[in-house]
Amino acid sequence: MFSVAKPKTAPHSRSYILLLARTTCASKMPGFILFYKAMRAGSRVRHRTPRYTESMPTKAVFFDVGNTLLFLNHSAVLSPLHERKVFPSPELLREIECLTKRRFDSLEPDATADHGFWYIYYSFLLERLGIADDAVRDELVTLTRISANWCQIRPHTRETLLRLADTYRLGVISNADGKIAEVLERCGIADCFESITDSGIVGKEKPHPAIFEAALRSLGVSASESLYTGDVYSVDYVGATNAGMQCVLFDVSRAYRDAGVARVESLQELEQHLSKV
Repeated sequence: MFSVAKPKTAPHSRSYILLLARTTCASKMPGFILFYKAMRAGSRVRHRTPRYTESMPTKAVFFDVGNTLLFLNHSAVLSPLHERKVFPSPELLREIECLTKRRFDSLEPDATADHGFWYIYYSFLLERLGIADDAVRDELVTLTRISANWCQIRPHTRETLLRLADTYRLGVISNADGKIAEVLERCGIADCFESITDSGIVGKEKPHPAIFEAALRSLGVSASESLYTGDVYSVDYVGATNAGMQCVLFDVSRAYRDAGVARVESLQELEQHLSKV
């Protein structure tokens, strides 16, 4: 158990408690969800889930982490290439990300979506760089899937999240290694969220409905009154909408600008989108 003190700018004084709550999926397979539960003014706040109506207002907003809240530390992740004196440009990395998303979205989903995505990504990148080395590709995939390497945060992220927390209940749903809460804490934004749902703890990755259902239970909200934002269509958009949630793609790379789905390129744009729904 631990607590995190919020700064004076926070709208409420909260303490955050590390809890493990048992969850089940459709096959009755046991799992666990890691979440921070807010305690306000020293007493627990109870939230009841209302019955579904088609015109339910959005009460909860859930976020992906990678390429949404936090971004890769390329100095660390691309070190196997840097050791070879190879330094891919930001423009090339963005191009490869868009190419990967198009290819990945065309495939049938499997149980290891995160690994599959980065395997394709680095296969494309190494091909473009003229490097035929499976060991380098595998090392790049491994480094990318370490939560601690997702530690780059955009300016004003915390301030925007705190503004959103004045209106909505906030949570995280991430395909990660069981340590994403620690990374969010080190980056100074863990206390912006009431719950953090990590596939490494739940035992199911997005787009499987079990991880979305676990997150919804952690806040006691229904899917119909919740919105999710993440950056991969077949993982985040399909997964969230299949679970009954609203979804807005977080499309920094602009891979989906012609896809005809709701999308934003920043937290500030998401804030504007929410003000209109």
